[in-house]
Amino acid sequence: MTQLTFSDAEYASDAEYAGKRKQTRREVFLAEMDQVVPWDALLALIEPHYPKAGRGRRPYPLATMLRLHFLQQWYALSDPAMEEALSPKGTSFGAYEIAPLRQFARLSLFDAIPDETTLLNFRHLLERHGLAAKMLAAVNADLSRRGLLLRQGTMVDATIIHAPSSTRNSSGTRAPDVHQTKKGNQWFFGLKAHIGVDRDSGLVHTVVTTGQRQ
Repeated sequence: MTQLTFSDAEYASDAEYAGKRKQTRREVFLAEMDQVVPWDALLALIEPHYPKAGRGRRPYPLATMLRLHFLQQWYALSDPAMEEALSPKGTSFGAYEIAPLRQFARLSLFDAIPDETTLLNFRHLLERHGLAAKMLAAVNADLSRRGLLLRQGTMVDATIIHAPSSTRNSSGTRAPDVHQTKKGNQWFFGLKAHIGVDRDSGLVHTVVTTGQRQ
């Protein structure tokens, strides 16, 4: 049986107390997302591309990696910040912040947490197989079935995705669509993200990137 260290026992006690107090806005939000996101449909999209257990190190459960990916998007956490947010030791996050994140990601107090490289590799897997757009389509289809996304009265906003001017693609050359543009008195180099949002619900249903000149 695993023996609790003093730090672990203190964290576990805090987490137990957290369950008896009023829920924070973060806890309420994560509970709602746990119910709203079509997890089974998203897992089915990713599973064919996800590494299988073999002779090497056993991969983390796909459900955990997907939930961590969503947490990163919702709370704008970098890979190192996500790793830190899950760790009860040597972190600036309190127990009340760690417990709901771990619970949402299906990680117990004693489970090993994915490091920043593992989180990065998972994001690259989604990018490599073009899964982000398919996941968004699956979420929107589910919301439409529930009557939560009307797709009537769409607001579109163009946001600049800034990149260093030295950015190169996999062939070592600049992507042809990446250009410079001026916003106010400042120049930017990168792409534009055109984001379609349902006017009534505020839910994002379309994301398209184009060159700055478009």
